[in-house]
Amino acid sequence: MNDPDMAARQHQERMWVEAALAGDERAFEQLVAAYATPVYNLAYRMLGDPAEAEDAAQETFIRVYRRLHTYDPSRKFSSWILSIASHHCIDRLRRRRHRHVSLEEMPPWKPLVSQAPDPEERAVARDESARLQALLDDLPPDYRLPLVLHYWYGLSYNEICEVTGLSLSAVKTRLHRARLKFADIMRARAPDLIPSAGERRKRAARKAPAEANGVGRAGTADAHRAV
Repeated sequence: MNDPDMAARQHQERMWVEAALAGDERAFEQLVAAYATPVYNLAYRMLGDPAEAEDAAQETFIRVYRRLHTYDPSRKFSSWILSIASHHCIDRLRRRRHRHVSLEEMPPWKPLVSQAPDPEERAVARDESARLQALLDDLPPDYRLPLVLHYWYGLSYNEICEVTGLSLSAVKTRLHRARLKFADIMRARAPDLIPSAGERRKRAARKAPAEANGVGRAGTADAHRAV
């Protein structure tokens, strides 16, 4: 996504936010539709369980709905909503209570979250993705989050700072340690998932155009090969 397209998207999101704050339910539905997949994918990569990820995504949008009046338009909306999602996932990992989110106060724009990708569309990569998710689950949450945000979502260090509230030095340190730890886990438990030199060169060639697509690209078929 080039700069004019990004600017247009951010302008549209601000319009939806303003309309939603004025009581336009359809405007909030547009925000949900735009971020349902990125939020679900982040929750799944953090929590490792599709049902809990769905609950976490729904709770994220409930919190977004309740806190929309606190959104600062000078921030990227994507960073703001991923920040809410990531903090909620961290809280769930700390509690690790597998329970359904109460929908007592659910606004009228449910259902909120799209289902997990069609298994038929991911048949080839499904086993590999599940194995990679199991490896991710072995990382401490404080390491898992920056790794997911950087490699699955393509966020820069500064964007990760904005999402997590960490300093730049803390993000760099955690991401560096997460890479080392995850590499050790892969070498020990799944060496066949480590990409070959040729695959790494192909990814490097695709990296620049792929990163121009923004947060919505998270969860693509080859996202789990980023590490």
